[in-house]
Amino acid sequence: MKPKTLYEKHIDSHSVRALDDKGHVLLYIDRQVINEYTSPQAFSGLREANRRVWRPETSLAVVDHVNPTTPLRTRKMPDAGGARQVSYLAENCAEFGIELFDILDKRQGIEHVVAPEQGFILPGMVIAAGDSHTTTYGALGAFGFGIGTSEIEHLLATQTLVYKRLKTMRVTVSGELKTGITAKDVVMALVAKIGAAGATGYAIEFCGQGIDMLSVEGRMTICNMAVEAGARGAFMAPDDKVFDYLKDKPRAPKGQQWTDAVNVWRELHSDADAVFDHEVELSAAEIA
Repeated sequence: MKPKTLYEKHIDSHSVRALDDKGHVLLYIDRQVINEYTSPQAFSGLREANRRVWRPETSLAVVDHVNPTTPLRTRKMPDAGGARQVSYLAENCAEFGIELFDILDKRQGIEHVVAPEQGFILPGMVIAAGDSHTTTYGALGAFGFGIGTSEIEHLLATQTLVYKRLKTMRVTVSGELKTGITAKDVVMALVAKIGAAGATGYAIEFCGQGIDMLSVEGRMTICNMAVEAGARGAFMAPDDKVFDYLKDKPRAPKGQQWTDAVNVWRELHSDADAVFDHEVELSAAEIA
C-alpha cells in the first residue's frame, strides 16, 4: 500500500466518491462553525428552496465578526447593519435548529477559539466554515478550511462539499526555538522564505522539534496564519499536548470513549515514507 500523508488520510477517509479524474471529490464534512457575517445568504437560499438543514447538530453558530468588543456586553450595537446580521443569525438558528452562542452568551468569543475550547473540534475531523482562518483547527490534528456563502448553503443542506484535492507541503522546523521566539515569528519566517503566495494550492503539514515545543495555542497561531502564505489548509499531527488540551473539554468524549478515541488519534500522522509535493526546511536557530 502506498504510504500516505496525513492530508491524504484526512481526505480519503471523508471522500464519499470521486467526481472526476482532476481531483474533485464529494467530501463529507464532520462539523461546521457558522458566523453572522458569511451565513445570511446561505440561510436565505435554504428558505427560498424550501430545504432544511440535514444535520443541525453538527453546526455551531457563534457571533464574532461584527459585534463590539467592549468589556460590558449589550445587545445594543452602534452599527445597524451589523445589528441586523446578529439578529438574523438568531432567527435562522431558531428556525433551523442550530445551537447559537449569541452576543450575551458567556461562551461567545472568537469562533476559532470558542470551538476548540468547547471540544467541538477533535482530531481526525474535517471542518468547514465561512472564514479563511478555519485552518486554525489543524493544530488539533483536524483539517479545517474556509468556504464561501454558496458552499455554506450546500453544506447545511447535504453535509457534503464538492472539493478539489490540494498539493501537499511539509514544513519542518528543526531545532529548538530561541527564548522569546513565538509561533508568529515561525509563520512569518515561513512567509518570508516562500512568499505571500508560496503555499497557494497547498495543504501544509508542520512538524519538527520547533513545532513540538509549542503550546497548542501557539500551534493554533501557526495554522491560523498559514493562509497568509496562500495555504488552503494547515495542520500538525496530534500529540499528548493536544490530548491534554482536549481532555475534560465540555464536548470531548468521556470515560472509555475518551480512551478509545485517543488510541485512534495516535495513528493520525503521515506515514514514514510518505512523499510530499514540496518540502520546506526552517532552522529554529535562524528565526528571529
